[in-house]
Amino acid sequence: MLRAMSKLPGISFVGAGALANGLAKRLRESGYRIDEIIVRDGRESLAKGRRLATKVRAQAVRLEQATFTADLIWFAVPDDSLASCAESVAKAANWNGRIALHSSGALTSDELAPLRKLGASVASLHPMMTFVKNQAPDLKGVAFAMEGDRRATAVGKRIAVDLGGTVFTIQKKAKPLYHAFGALLSPLLVSQLTAAEEVAKGAGIPASAVATAMAPILLRTLENYFAEGGAKAFSGPLVRGDVQTIRRHVAALGQKPAAEVYKVLARYAVDQLPVKNGEELKRVLTATTKSRRREGKHIPQLPSTRS
Repeated sequence: MLRAMSKLPGISFVGAGALANGLAKRLRESGYRIDEIIVRDGRESLAKGRRLATKVRAQAVRLEQATFTADLIWFAVPDDSLASCAESVAKAANWNGRIALHSSGALTSDELAPLRKLGASVASLHPMMTFVKNQAPDLKGVAFAMEGDRRATAVGKRIAVDLGGTVFTIQKKAKPLYHAFGALLSPLLVSQLTAAEEVAKGAGIPASAVATAMAPILLRTLENYFAEGGAKAFSGPLVRGDVQTIRRHVAALGQKPAAEVYKVLARYAVDQLPVKNGEELKRVLTATTKSRRREGKHIPQLPSTRS
């Protein structure tokens, strides 16, 4: 059992998905011992657990066979399964003095309350990073949001620092908004880029050339944003107040799925970023489909490039 911060805790993971893979590999590289990769059910889950266990020199076991003898049990399961998972393992081990962490960005340490009642010190420790299959992202410089019991947060802070990250305390009530912040930075950004890809193909850009066209402007935009901030990095027809150009965009997008993505982002920009002719732009961006057609019937339409 972990008694002092001078000793690295042995860690077992519940779950073998992308998050567990990324964390376990980086922890192993940082000198932590990984004891068990614990999976709940299914042949496929056990196979995933065995693959991860091989990489981090651990043992893959089903939930009912787990020993739970590690100093720290780290839950890396989907949010909707976290509370039930904690309930199901509560009586599987002696939790007195043990550390239990989870890495949900949206849920608090209270999801592990059944273990706290049995003597565990619990916390949530969430890295602001994207984890996808077959990748273990570098966690140097990554911000970890943390809240929970004093002893568990002390251990969590050391782990985050050992991984090269930084740590800040987050209020329990702020977790959903914090997680929405992360969603805007990665999965919803991917959604926006996928919408841009749809529009590019509609404009006749070959599918094989879309990424090549996207990368320079996207990377430069990110560089400008982090160097100068949103207002100075913002460019294009909204900044110039080119109402007719925006009107043409809306007309050309028509009923494409990406049309709503464009309008929502453009309306937000009009409200929050420096633009000219804001009121006129708002009228164009909030018009109904019927009124847009009526307003646009005298505007030359862009020729279709769809094959």
